[in-house]
Amino acid sequence: MFDWISESAFWTIFLILHGLCAVALLGAITHQSFAAFKTKDSSGAPDFIGRFKGVSPGVYTKAICILWFITFVLGGYIYAQYRIAIRIPLEASGYWRTQGFFELKENWSSMGLFLLPAYYAMWRMQLNESFIKARSYLTTILAIICWFSFLVGHVVNNVRGFGS
Repeated sequence: MFDWISESAFWTIFLILHGLCAVALLGAITHQSFAAFKTKDSSGAPDFIGRFKGVSPGVYTKAICILWFITFVLGGYIYAQYRIAIRIPLEASGYWRTQGFFELKENWSSMGLFLLPAYYAMWRMQLNESFIKARSYLTTILAIICWFSFLVGHVVNNVRGFGS
C-alpha cells in the first residue's frame, strides 16, 4: 500500500480526516447543547447567543451519533500508530501529565460512545416533556467529553505530533 504514498503522508491524511470529523462533531454538539437549554427571550431582538441557541436541537441527533462513531473509529485506527510513534517518546521525555490526559481522553470518549444509544433514544422522544432535563444534561455531558477530547488531542499533537 505504501508503494504510491509514503507512510508519513498516509498517517497525516488519517489524522486530518479524524480532525475534520472531530470539528464537525464539535460544532454540532455545541449547537445542540446550547439549544437544548434555550429559554424564552423577553427582549424580542435576537442577539448572537440567541441565534446560536435558535437552532432546532433535534435535527443534530443522527449526525452527532454518526460523527461520534466515525471519529471514534478513525481515532482507534490512528491509535495503533500513536502507541508506537508518539506514546513511547512522550514517556521517554517525561510528559506524564500529557500522557495521563490522553488516557482520560480515551476513557471518556469510550464512555461517550456507550452513552450514544441513551442519547439517541432521549432525542427520539422529543415530544415527551418528562425527558427534557435528562436530554439536556446528557447532551451537555457529551459536549464536555467532546470538547475535552478535542483539546487534549491538539495538545498531544503539539507536544509530539506525526512527522516528529
